[in-house]
Amino acid sequence: MEKIRDPKVLQDLLAQQRLQGKKVGFVPTMGALHEGHISLVQKSQKENDITVVSIFVNPTQFNQASDFDKYPRTLDDDANLLANYKVDFLFAPEASAIYHDNYNYSVEEKELTQVLCGKARPGHFSGVLTVVLKLIHIVNPTKMYMGEKDYQQLSLIQKMVEAFFIPVEVVGVETKRDEQGLALSSRNKRLSPLGVVKARRFAHILHDAPTVKQAKAELKKEDIEVDYLEELNQRRFGAVFIEGVRLIDNVQR
Repeated sequence: MEKIRDPKVLQDLLAQQRLQGKKVGFVPTMGALHEGHISLVQKSQKENDITVVSIFVNPTQFNQASDFDKYPRTLDDDANLLANYKVDFLFAPEASAIYHDNYNYSVEEKELTQVLCGKARPGHFSGVLTVVLKLIHIVNPTKMYMGEKDYQQLSLIQKMVEAFFIPVEVVGVETKRDEQGLALSSRNKRLSPLGVVKARRFAHILHDAPTVKQAKAELKKEDIEVDYLEELNQRRFGAVFIEGVRLIDNVQR
């Protein structure tokens, strides 16, 4: 596995691969990798000749500096894990390389970003869409793989790619869960054992409660702070705070 920090170096290497007719799969991440990320990697490897994984904790999508500072960073362990799974390229750029324009240019969306996580975290999705657009132009993949746990994010990126006529297929992959139903997330690493138990209760309540009203009532009984819990387009979405850590999940209804 080659570990690359310079966007231009990666662009040149992948251009050579595409000239040889090879398909490039791309998995964008913020690191602190878990089995959910690996499921994306394995799907990419099945469907493409080359797999690229990026690790970049994107500062522009955090609307709280403390959340950005506390986000888990485990680059060395992540690199070893990806090497064990025979990933071809790890792209781990510095923020100065991605935002050499000082974030003077950004992507805005006017409808889906006004609800759910977009409403709760102003500016979050502008940061997400901007960095993903940059990464797509650097990697120029055939297919890009993203988890359905971040379903609103997945939908926005699929719509952005369509809106800007970008020739990449954005593939959604089913949420990976632990044996007790908790959606795997890098943020889970910040929870205590008791916090993990509460997070599993959140997952069960979100999935099993007959109505949103009943789900909110059950979460309150569990002393779990609700950021939002809503149903939209035949899917139930929830975001909660457990031990100060914000967790999201969703389920089709």
